Amino acid sequence: MKKFIIAIFIIASSFTFAQESYFELLRQDMGTKKVALITEVMQFTDQESEVFWPLYREFDFEKSKLGDETLKLIKNYAANYENITDEKAVELMNTNFDIQKKKLDLKRNYLKKFGKVIAPARAVKFMQVMNQIEMIIDIQIASQLPLIGEPIEPVTEPASEEKGSDL
Repeated sequence: MKKFIIAIFIIASSFTFAQESYFELLRQDMGTKKVALITEVMQFTDQESEVFWPLYREFDFEKSKLGDETLKLIKNYAANYENITDEKAVELMNTNFDIQKKKLDLKRNYLKKFGKVIAPARAVKFMQVMNQIEMIIDIQIASQLPLIGEPIEPVTEPASEEKGSDL
């Protein structure tokens, strides 16, 4: 399990912020690696795989719609954060709360569905894995979003050491 968490963190942290397409790249890259990570952790039997993966694809499709809403919210925030009004700030945060509620409702709904095709404890384990993946992605995204009114700091190279330094 530790290898799993480390793998997710390495994947997520391999990006640097250059533009808003960063978030799209992060989603795409994690999407391609998520299945492998889930497979490694869950170690499905052939019978479980047969019933799990079609339902997972349905779940992932529904989650991607919410990801699109989140990306739209991030773009809206990026367009407004430097000179945001109180009303716009509250509107954006309420939209965020609505998206978070939809994500939670989706997980609750699919936990029941997964619990009908694989053992309920295995369905919970899967949701734990998904939560860990999402938390790491959320932390990575949050680390790239400036707070309201703060300028974006350009990414700079570390200063190189001069030859002959006593340090």
